[in-house]
Amino acid sequence: MLGKLSSAAVETSQHGVYIAGIIQRARSLGVAIPAFNVPYLPMVEPLIQAVVDQDSFALVEVARLEWIKFKSQSLKAVADEFARWCKPEHVRLHLDHVPAIDEDQRVVDYLPIFQEALKLGYESVMFDGSRLPLQQNIQATRGVVDMAHTAGVPVEAELGAILGHESGDLPSYDELFASGRGFTDVDEARLFAQETGCDWLSVAIGNIHGAIAGGHKDQTKVPARLDLNRLELLAQATHIPLVLHGGSGIQKQYVLDAMKHGIAKINVGTEIRQPYEIVLKETSNLAAAQQAVYERVSWVLRDFLGISGIHARLAL
Repeated sequence: MLGKLSSAAVETSQHGVYIAGIIQRARSLGVAIPAFNVPYLPMVEPLIQAVVDQDSFALVEVARLEWIKFKSQSLKAVADEFARWCKPEHVRLHLDHVPAIDEDQRVVDYLPIFQEALKLGYESVMFDGSRLPLQQNIQATRGVVDMAHTAGVPVEAELGAILGHESGDLPSYDELFASGRGFTDVDEARLFAQETGCDWLSVAIGNIHGAIAGGHKDQTKVPARLDLNRLELLAQATHIPLVLHGGSGIQKQYVLDAMKHGIAKINVGTEIRQPYEIVLKETSNLAAAQQAVYERVSWVLRDFLGISGIHARLAL
């Protein structure tokens, strides 16, 4: 198949193989690769510089909602900004949440988004069919997998309901956790992994997204915890790297334990978005806001995840 692809597509394919290998290597080492969301383009430069200075590795990612509800502008704008500062030995570009049905319950024409991302050189992609019934999620995910794998690009999928992006109020976190509302079902995950062929699976085990609604997006996230027993069962059932969305705010020990039980990628958004927004609002100083991103990314890598200096161990 690769012999029939354009030279640009072959290059993307090679990059996709590299990222897939990095995530697998992280899983074998019992660590998680952070994927940092960029709702504002000026966050890209300090984010990358922090990863380089910490001699670590990370994905820079953008979700559909970040060019619709924030100011990352577009897939192309993020790809262009990433290319300006990219250090490929330390960072790669990932397309985060592209849903079949978005947080406002609107149907999304998602296939053209993936087609554009692959042409632009995104090296891994994430399809979110979690608001679909199981069989529809499997069918839709399989379609994205077939498209992306033709270009040699790995696909992350989602099963279970990771709440937080929806408009309106949710029940208390304690109530959500106790009820297991939206948690990923182990038997469904086994079937899903087998039938979709996805490379990584985002699971719901107590993690929640940071709010994006205007009245809630500035609030401190609850200190979430994780159902580690369920996570272990999911890892055994799927045999693929698992992903933790809503990484900001999860209690540190839960994250460290999760990395020992199959979590190989962790998404970080609120943790770096809020410092950027707060400093910019208070000072109107872009350089100061960028410095806040740099410092927070450094903290995540060095003090929270403990993966400073890991670059050489991840090298393939």
